[in-house]
Amino acid sequence: MARSIVSTQSKISKKVFFCAFNRSLNTAASSPAAAFTAAATSPPPPIDLTDSPATPTVDFTDTRTLFGSLSTSELLRAAANLHVAAIGPVVDVGMRVMNSKLMDVEVIRDVVLGTVKHTFYRHFCAGEDDAAVAKTVRRLHDAGLRSMLDYALEYADDEASCDRNLDGFLRTIEATRSLPPGSASFVVTKVSAICPLRLLERVSDLLRWQQKNPSFNLPWKLKTLPIFSESSPLYHTLEQPKPLTHEEEKSLQMSHERLMKICQSCVEANVPLAIDAEHTKVQPAIDYFTYSAAIIHNKDHNPIVYGTIQAYLKDAKDRLLLVTKEAAKMKVPLGIKLVRGAYMSSESKLASSLGFESPIHNTIQDTHFCYNTCASFLLDNIAKGSSGAILATHNVESGKLAASKAYEIGIGKMKQKLEFAQLYGMSEALSFGLRNAGFQVSKYMPFGPVDMVMPYLLRRAEENRGLLSASNLDRQLMRKELGRRMKEYFR
Repeated sequence: MARSIVSTQSKISKKVFFCAFNRSLNTAASSPAAAFTAAATSPPPPIDLTDSPATPTVDFTDTRTLFGSLSTSELLRAAANLHVAAIGPVVDVGMRVMNSKLMDVEVIRDVVLGTVKHTFYRHFCAGEDDAAVAKTVRRLHDAGLRSMLDYALEYADDEASCDRNLDGFLRTIEATRSLPPGSASFVVTKVSAICPLRLLERVSDLLRWQQKNPSFNLPWKLKTLPIFSESSPLYHTLEQPKPLTHEEEKSLQMSHERLMKICQSCVEANVPLAIDAEHTKVQPAIDYFTYSAAIIHNKDHNPIVYGTIQAYLKDAKDRLLLVTKEAAKMKVPLGIKLVRGAYMSSESKLASSLGFESPIHNTIQDTHFCYNTCASFLLDNIAKGSSGAILATHNVESGKLAASKAYEIGIGKMKQKLEFAQLYGMSEALSFGLRNAGFQVSKYMPFGPVDMVMPYLLRRAEENRGLLSASNLDRQLMRKELGRRMKEYFR
């Protein structure tokens, strides 16, 4: 996939996870050494949701079941990488080095990228080339997890870059055909990789101005779903923007055609497309692209195009309600990926610089409440009809709450419409716990050449410092499992 692409550039119900963490691996080691080094090559069989115990329990203590599909070497590497990533200054140093002139010195650049490749890159990325990515996908598939393939491209500046990026996304979609059926749950794309960033800003300004003044005419606008709610921030656009020029309209049409090619390729490959959310400065245009594509391609109770709602935004719930209502009215199957959000620092800084209140919830508790409320709403919609949802979360309580609700309303029998997701290399305990409970679980996997992917990962790391430092549960459980294996080794 990658090398060939490079050239083209609260109260929680105890019904959750019944037996999820207390089933044996049904494996036997032939020697003490084997007991320490061996790991299950396949996950325990999925649980039959129709025969759930009357009094299920949530148990994180059975690390053998949680990490049974990870070898000891994988577990050691994961624990070490998470420990280092949780040290705040590491991100700061990494950003300084990657953005410094030192990277212009070939020897230093090779040393830095070589070190990164065998540590953080290996932990958080799927690989560089076709063979490496396919191997990672198959390994996860054998462990009972699926893969969301994210060719790590963003922020194109011109049409030529957009065309190269399009080719990369199309190659990624085509590559899913050679993977085990169902192992690639989604292909991920960013609109900023196929539409020049400046044009996204211009379109967003015009959409915001039309929201302020409904009579404002946008002759190029296609049929779409609601992009704003009454609570949506409009401070980015304080003056009436100029209409798109002829060249800008032509560029907009070309960008739309690129997205249509990606969508059609996904339809033909039978793999859904998840379109990432980005900064609020350009998110209106991204939603416009996403929803106009969904109207065209989401048919027959089968969402192909999934948009993204960021629950840390104050208007998230209102926008979700409006989009869902209009999609139902238009009989368009709706696919939504729910995340908390990854641009907290930059969003708050931008709002403050313009003299406005941050669009981000005032407290983390408010964000948690919004996420859980939106997740519950999405689960209800899945139970009622043709909607699909990706619940992307690293928060254990949110995961348990959503799983509990899914059981209660019988979504287990419609699990193809529900996907839990975590970043590759993060929240392993939650991923394996949900897997053991019988849910479909994906790992969001960026991939591509080290020098291309690392700036992308460092930006994400800078925005997700709290997430990295909050990986304490995984680290604790991994240490516990390593200790258990060590005891078996010396027994």
